[in-house]
Amino acid sequence: MATTSNFHKAHGFRIDNSNFTNHVTNHVTNVNPSADPLSKLEARVAAGAIHDSAERCDAPKCHPETRVAVQNNLYRWIVDGDGESQPKKMVWMTGPAGTGKTAVMGSLADRCAANGVLGATFFFASWSASIGRRRKTAFITTVAHQLAKHREDLKNAVSAAIEKNPDVLEKNLHVQMETLILAPLREVVRQSEGPELRGAIIVDGLDECEAEQYHDTKITGPQATPPRTNAQDQLEILQVLQAASLDPDFPFRILIASRPEPVFREFFDPGINPTLAQKLDLNVEHNADADITLFLEAKFDLIRRRYSFPLSWPPPGTIQTLVENASGQFIYAATVIRLLDTRQREPPKALLDAILKVKATRKTSSNPLEQLDALYMRILESSPDPPLSVRWIHAIDTFASWSPAYAFNVNMLLQMDPEGNEAEHLLGTLHSLIQIPPHSNQTTTEYGFYHKSLLDFLKDPGRCGKLYVEESERRVFIWDAFVRYKSDAMVLKGVVTPSFHTRKASSTS
Repeated sequence: MATTSNFHKAHGFRIDNSNFTNHVTNHVTNVNPSADPLSKLEARVAAGAIHDSAERCDAPKCHPETRVAVQNNLYRWIVDGDGESQPKKMVWMTGPAGTGKTAVMGSLADRCAANGVLGATFFFASWSASIGRRRKTAFITTVAHQLAKHREDLKNAVSAAIEKNPDVLEKNLHVQMETLILAPLREVVRQSEGPELRGAIIVDGLDECEAEQYHDTKITGPQATPPRTNAQDQLEILQVLQAASLDPDFPFRILIASRPEPVFREFFDPGINPTLAQKLDLNVEHNADADITLFLEAKFDLIRRRYSFPLSWPPPGTIQTLVENASGQFIYAATVIRLLDTRQREPPKALLDAILKVKATRKTSSNPLEQLDALYMRILESSPDPPLSVRWIHAIDTFASWSPAYAFNVNMLLQMDPEGNEAEHLLGTLHSLIQIPPHSNQTTTEYGFYHKSLLDFLKDPGRCGKLYVEESERRVFIWDAFVRYKSDAMVLKGVVTPSFHTRKASSTS
């Protein structure tokens, strides 16, 4: 039996009446009070949220020659504006899950950076282990830190602002925006004789920002303060960005991408907020079928050459069928290709035949995600134990919200046999859905998900059907894993007699 008694790099977990909380420190680190102002600012940065961070090394980007029109339109707007005497400095790009919003934003950020017109980026991600990418706390500080690197005079102005207002890093977003960004920009714009400041501030996945809580949500009764909602924090960020866009000395264009959630639809309603630019709906204004076709043709060509398949593969009509199944959802096409290209136990030809036979259980014209749901169901059911695999996926998602979900830690906690390889057994056929670290690199590499739509699917009983797991069942599964792990650790130390689980594991050793 393995003798490991502590999770690699894990710390600060608390289990309390089936409610799990951890005290993992935030992305903010303690800084010497005498440190220079920019060092204090840097300590409040969510580094993983920046477009070219190591955390985003596998983030989706637009395939060459796809999404060209939408990228060109957005880039022209960033560089040239909208031609109005009082230009609108905010644009909202939206679309349902899987339409490629993050890929467009990532590719656009790279293009702007290469051409010197990128001000700052922030990519929210609710699945990220980095707290900074999931909440608003580090938003303004991360943007301010990036802007301060553009020019020496702006850097000095931001530094002076922090020195003059040392408590600004503890203030709300509105105060931080005014102190760390707007006031320094006014000073630089009005006094500088250098090149004109311009460019884009790109904010992706704002709908994935989770609410900060500033009080004990367990307090009940008339004195209890209701917990903040995600929509409240998302609206706060929108309002802060709007205030910046209306400042005449603010030289940047702001591009926001999110799903069409109610808070965004209302905020960007021209009847309510006429000062904002029009929204750009990827699902309406930019038909994705041609781009998905290009993507699939290029990927099938690579697979065909890799396996020395004849030119007749894939069969005629295959790509057209897949494009129709995608219903404008790039995530469907990307998942199909990953499934064919991840060296599954079945050869690509057999897998493709199986994919083409997958049919939505309730075919309607109103739900473009039906074929994606059917594909997810087919892949999940390829696991030797689909219900248990789904519980692992929920657990990985939960652990990632606490601290980095290193594969070694997750496996040690969840697997029934400490010396077995249950993770590979359960998840081995799910590489097209989950980023599974190689066995040789599990202590420093985290589990991850290619797209949030998988978690959306599994949390909706109307979509995942028999694979749905109630939240209470998910908590019990994790609770049992902690209890089991604690019991095994005590047995290893000789504190208690082996439990049934431990005896069973020992008998197989």
